[in-house]
Amino acid sequence: MNARESMLRFLNGYDGKPVRIMEVCGTHTAAAAKAGLRSLLPPKIRLISGPGCPVCLAASAYIDKLCALAADGCIVASFGDLLRVRGTNGSLLDLKARGARVEMVYSPLDALKLARENPDETVVMAAVGFETTAPSYALAVRTAAESGIANFKLLTALKRLIPAMEALCESADVDAFIAPGHVAAVIGSDCFGPLARRFQKPMVVTGFTADAMLSAVCLLVRRLGQGFTANLYNEVVRPKGNVRALEMLDAYFECGDAYWRGLSVIDGSGLYLKRKYADFDAGSRGLYDKDSGQDGCRCGDVLTGRIEPDECPLFGGVCTPQSAFGPCMVSAEGACGIRYTEEGGND
Repeated sequence: MNARESMLRFLNGYDGKPVRIMEVCGTHTAAAAKAGLRSLLPPKIRLISGPGCPVCLAASAYIDKLCALAADGCIVASFGDLLRVRGTNGSLLDLKARGARVEMVYSPLDALKLARENPDETVVMAAVGFETTAPSYALAVRTAAESGIANFKLLTALKRLIPAMEALCESADVDAFIAPGHVAAVIGSDCFGPLARRFQKPMVVTGFTADAMLSAVCLLVRRLGQGFTANLYNEVVRPKGNVRALEMLDAYFECGDAYWRGLSVIDGSGLYLKRKYADFDAGSRGLYDKDSGQDGCRCGDVLTGRIEPDECPLFGGVCTPQSAFGPCMVSAEGACGIRYTEEGGND
């Protein structure tokens, strides 16, 4: 019997209370779907998606601000997925079709290059992500400051995952967590210990292969009800994280309140440019929404594990990857888009 067969035998022999394990990271959600992991687990052990998809979290107010900047003549640079996320009056892609200068880029340094090439125009980078990508935005600001590129700005929707996990421990029906591997590579595996001990919920950092995720699920099931943490991703994640990346975060960003779709505003969960670098900020603070469930979209409930993607009334009808209504259907790391494309829609 190989290791995978052994793990599946253990999991399928589980006869305890129903267990809900949240994979916080959107990349873990995608990996689990690609491997058909949900179908391999017994009914009593469920994997549920979490808020680890930055595009899915983008507030309508944030999209509206980007659209307003583009309408005012700024060049707005964004990663591809975010272009399709709807605000109150449409998306950046809609605005581009009407002639606004909206550019898809692959890194913050691409946006900085746009600023160099267009010195008479303001270039605004849509800066979304977690601690994983925030250092690259800090690097862009440092480069702009050192090079005297004054027409480069960020509109940030950068978030810290630990405060969100704390909110989930307090409010969501979650028994254990597959901790976000990419974020852990920056902040370190030790960061999850205090949270696990406080709420007596096990948390395991792991990689993105099927066997790595199965190993994490087995360990979490064995440690249910315990304030236990483990790092199964030692080749990438260190206990104290990436020191140089953390130094960049500390140098350029400060914590502030931030809006999370499905969780509302969480104290200290956002990363904003420090006042020293305010000239590079395009107005990032206070871009909050009301979680009203307007128009029937339930992305907020999907991101917090309250419902499965196909329980949203729009899933597979009004909202598909080809005609996405909600942000969870737009992103490659969104639970709704993943469920639809990788697991056959209404399974």
